[in-house]
Amino acid sequence: MRFFLLFLTAAAWAQTPAAKTATPAAPASQTRPAASAPASAAKPAGAGDAKAGDAKAMTDNDKIIYALGLSVSRSLGQFELTPAELEIVKRAMTDAAAGKPAVDIETWGPKIQQLATSRAAVAATRQKAASATFLTKAAAEPGAKKTASGLIYKELRAGTGATPGAADNVKVNYRGTLVDGTEFDSSYKRGTPATFILSGVIKCWTEGVQLMKVGGKARLVCPSALAYGEQGAPGIPGGSALVFEVELLDVTRGK
Repeated sequence: MRFFLLFLTAAAWAQTPAAKTATPAAPASQTRPAASAPASAAKPAGAGDAKAGDAKAMTDNDKIIYALGLSVSRSLGQFELTPAELEIVKRAMTDAAAGKPAVDIETWGPKIQQLATSRAAVAATRQKAASATFLTKAAAEPGAKKTASGLIYKELRAGTGATPGAADNVKVNYRGTLVDGTEFDSSYKRGTPATFILSGVIKCWTEGVQLMKVGGKARLVCPSALAYGEQGAPGIPGGSALVFEVELLDVTRGK
């Protein structure tokens, strides 16, 4: 039961918006496949006969259950499971649904965090190596400036308005990607600019947006130490450098 509650908590956290993360909004999605739901002897009331991936044929109840599967997949992302390990997870869900688990959760459940930590460390090392190459290239681009902290700042469009301070509220549009181009967040896609206190976000933003003026647009390349560090965040592997394109729309002076 304790593992089940932990599992649901992790899944819920992966779905939670801005308050759980340091960027203006939570990353939109993970790029990992969802685990299949376990087979059951009886179909729940309201369940449809839609084939996997056929959203148009799904009932609303099917879509909710499918979303549950996506949430579970997000919570599993930190483990970087191999296809064979994912099959074990599927088998465990099926066994649990049948009331016949093959191992004792009270014995093996407490070891899950240790596995998560070890897998995260390996992934972070790999990400930092890939990020280092990207950061070197980004710093060498014409017009790019590397600050003492390691932030790489490149002005894409000059602004003519006010420059914010760390205590000010800013209104921005932005797009965030990993170094491989995978988009994890975008205010453009949400159709709504983000507003927040500049001192309340990741260090890269606090420093970089203070180099901008209202009306301007810039590219911020953030080493992991100025973003989510070794731990990462939903949709962002630990050790990842991040790239943001930011438009500064407005500044409201802090009190």
